[in-house]
Amino acid sequence: MSLSPSELSAATRAILEHQRILIVPHANVDPDALSGALACFQLFRSLGKDVTVVCPESPPESLQFMPGFDRVEKELAESQNFIITVNLEEGVEVDKLRYTVEDHKVNIIVVPKHGRIRPHQISLGEGEQRYDLIIVVDTADLSLLGSLYTDHIDLFSEVPVLNIDHHISNTRYGQLQLIDTTSASVTEVLYHWFNHVPEWREKVTQDLATLLLTGLITDTRSFQNPNTTPRSLEVAAQLLDLGARQQEIIQNIYKTKPLTTLKIWGRALNRIQIDDRAGIAWSSISREDLAEMGAESKEVSGILDELISTIPDADVHVIFTEMEEGGIKASMRSSPAIDVNKLAAKVFGGGGHPRAAGFRVAGYRNFQLAVLESVQKIREGMESQKHEGDEAVRAPGEALPPRTPAAAPAPRKKETKTSPPPKQSRPSKGKKQSGGTLDVISALNAPAAPASVEEEEEESEANGND
Repeated sequence: MSLSPSELSAATRAILEHQRILIVPHANVDPDALSGALACFQLFRSLGKDVTVVCPESPPESLQFMPGFDRVEKELAESQNFIITVNLEEGVEVDKLRYTVEDHKVNIIVVPKHGRIRPHQISLGEGEQRYDLIIVVDTADLSLLGSLYTDHIDLFSEVPVLNIDHHISNTRYGQLQLIDTTSASVTEVLYHWFNHVPEWREKVTQDLATLLLTGLITDTRSFQNPNTTPRSLEVAAQLLDLGARQQEIIQNIYKTKPLTTLKIWGRALNRIQIDDRAGIAWSSISREDLAEMGAESKEVSGILDELISTIPDADVHVIFTEMEEGGIKASMRSSPAIDVNKLAAKVFGGGGHPRAAGFRVAGYRNFQLAVLESVQKIREGMESQKHEGDEAVRAPGEALPPRTPAAAPAPRKKETKTSPPPKQSRPSKGKKQSGGTLDVISALNAPAAPASVEEEEEESEANGND
C-alpha cells in the first residue's frame, strides 16, 4: 500500500503546526530505524523546530558515522511541570522561598517580606507538555518501543503520534500514519515524503541523503533482499545524485566488525543445526555466551543475513538470542515458500515482513529447551502453512490426497511378476537427519516434553531487522 496525497498532506501539516517534536525509533535499534530518526531530526531542525531524538539503548558503535549520532539522547526529558501559582496582592512582596520533603510530602514555604499570603491566593495547574508531537519510526507497534513506551504511556496518550513505517504487520496506531508496505525501508518512505514537499526537497543535504541511503542499503542488505524493488533502486540513484556517501556507509556497516562480534559469530556458526526434513536451519546464543565473549546481544543480528541465511535447502533460517534483560529474541528469514510474517504472527504473536520477521519468547525455564520447543512450533507452523497453500490452489470440491507421514517413503511397486525384488530405497535428501537434530525435536512430542513457552511481543526485523 503506497502513500496517498491526503496522508502526505496531513503529515506535512502536523510538522508545520507543531514546534516541540519528539522522535523515537524501536528498541534494539537498527540502522534503518536510527537513520530514519536522524533524517527527521536533520530536516525538521532546518525548519526551525525544537527536535529531540531519544533512543533508550545505546546504538551500535558501527553507526557512529551517521550524521547527528551525537545528538541522540538516552532518556526522555521530564514531560510534566506542575505549577503552583501565588497571586501577590498589592503591597505583598516575597522575601524567601524554600521547600522541605518529609513523610512523602513536599512543603513549599513562601515567606512574605510585606503583607500576608492567604490560601485563596494560591492556584494549581499543569505546565505545558515538553513535546507537542511524537514521531515513531520503523515500529510496527508501540509495545516495540520497550520501556520508553511503558514508562510514559500518559505521554503517548496525550500527545498526537505520527506513525511512519513500512512493515506489513503495523497495527496503525497513532492519530496520523505514513505506512507504505511497498517501500523497502522506512527511509524510502521518508524520501517520498520529503520529496513531496518542494520546500523540503531543497533542504536534502549530503548528510541527509547519506542517512536515507543508509537505511535503504541496510534494509535491503545491499539490494540483495527480495523487498528490493525497481523504485528502491531509483531512490538509491537519486540519493547518490544528491551526494549520499555510499562508500562511507559500506565501510562502516559491512567492513568494520569489532573482535567481540567476530567471536560471537564464531560461536553461533559452530552451533548451527539443520532439520533437513522440515527445511529449518537455526542457531542460538545464550547470555552466558555473550558474557564469555564480552559481546552484546545487538552484535548477533548481522550473522543471520551474512551467513546463516545462505545455507541451502532450508526454507526458514532462525537465530535465537537470549537478551541481557531477559527473554529470547528470535529473528527469521525465509525462502519464497514460507511467509514468516504470517508464521511468526500465528504461532508466536510476532511479525515483520513475508521474508523477514521475528518474535519474542518469555517465561521459559531453560534456554536450550525453549529454543528447541520454538523450533518445533516453527516446524508445525510451516507444515500448516504449506498445507493451507495446497488447499488454496486445489479446485473447489476436489478431494485432498491422503497425507503420508514425511518419514515413511512409499514402497515401490513391482512392474512385472518376474521382476527382481526391489532394493531398499534410500531416504531422499529431504528425509535425512543432520547431527541428530530430528531425534531431539521429535523428543519434544513425548509426554515428558518441557512446559510450553509463553510468547509475547512483536519484533519486526530489519538489521537484518527486516
